[in-house]
Amino acid sequence: MDRTYQPRPRRLAALTAAAAASALAVAGCSSGSGGRQAQENAAGADTAGKAGAPRMTVAMVTHGGPGDSFWDLIRKGAETAAAKGGVKLVYSSDPNAATQANLVQNAIDQKVDGIAVTLAKPDAMKAVIAKAEAAGIPVVGFNSGLGEWKDQGLLQFFGQDESVAGEAFGEKLNRLGAKRGLCVIHEQGNVGLEARCAGVKKTFKGALENLYVNGTDMPSVKSTVTAKLTQDPAVDHVVTLGAPFALTAVQAAADAGGKVQVATFDLNKDLVEAVKAGTVRFAVDQQPYLQGYLAVDSLWLYTTNGNVSGGGQQPVLTGPAFVDRDNVDAVAAFAAKGTR
Repeated sequence: MDRTYQPRPRRLAALTAAAAASALAVAGCSSGSGGRQAQENAAGADTAGKAGAPRMTVAMVTHGGPGDSFWDLIRKGAETAAAKGGVKLVYSSDPNAATQANLVQNAIDQKVDGIAVTLAKPDAMKAVIAKAEAAGIPVVGFNSGLGEWKDQGLLQFFGQDESVAGEAFGEKLNRLGAKRGLCVIHEQGNVGLEARCAGVKKTFKGALENLYVNGTDMPSVKSTVTAKLTQDPAVDHVVTLGAPFALTAVQAAADAGGKVQVATFDLNKDLVEAVKAGTVRFAVDQQPYLQGYLAVDSLWLYTTNGNVSGGGQQPVLTGPAFVDRDNVDAVAAFAAKGTR
C-alpha cells in the first residue's frame, strides 16, 4: 500500500476558506454583543483564536468501557489539543466492536474532518475505516492496534508496543523474585491486552496463567480473582492490565488471605497513591493523556500543514515507563491534576 499521504486539496481549501471568512466576520463586528458572539463561534477556545487555527471537527472513537478512568485521561489530552487548535472534538466510545464500528460510521456520515480511532479488535473496524478513507477523511490510530494500523491504511499511530511492555514487565517480576503469576485479562479478544500477557510470559522465568474476567462488572472481577487466589495459594503476584482492576485485585488478595503482591499496567490518580502506599508494587505508564493529545494534534497538523509523524511508516511510542516507589513522587503532582 502506498503510504505517502498528501493534504487533500478540497478539504484543506474549504477549511482555510472557512477560517478566512471567520476572521473577516470577527473583524467586521463591533465590540457589542454581536462581536462577542462572533468571537465565541469562530474560535471555540481562546488559544485557538490566538493561533489563527482553521475550524475543523475531529471524531475520537474508542473502545473504552463505562467507568474506566483510563479513558478520562485519553479524553482530557484530546480536549487539551482540541482547545489549542480550534478543533471541535466529538468523543464517543463503546467496548462492543460492532457498536464502535457504527460510531465510526456516524462520524463519516457527519462529514468530520478527521477521525482518531482505537483498534482493540481490528478485524471489526477494517471495513468502516476503509469507508472513511474512501470518503477522504484522514484517520489516525492510537492506544490499540500497533500491529494493524499500517495494514488498514491509517495515517499515523500513537501508543505503546504492548509486547515490548509485557516483556519488560516480566523482567521486572524476575528481579522482584516472583515465582507464580496470574495475568488478569478484563476484555476477551482485545489484541493489546492479549499481547501484554503474552509479553510477560515470554520473559518471566516463573509460571504465568491467564485469567479472563468481565471488566464491565467490577464485583464479578473481585469475586473471580478472589476465588482463583483461594484455589491456588501458590500465586504470589497478580498482574492486572488497568488501574481500576489493580485496585480491585488488592481487595481480592486481602479477601483471599494470602501474601499476594499486585502489579499493573496503566495509571490513574488512585493507583499512584496505591504505589506510594506500597499496596501496588509498580505500574507501567503508557501515558494515555499524551496519546489523546497527539492523536488530535496530529490531525490538526496534517490538515493545516501536511505533517505526518513517523513519515507514515513508524509509530510514535508513548511508553512503556515504570512507576514504583522510587519515582512515584515525580508523577504524583501530575496525577493530582488528572493528566497522569
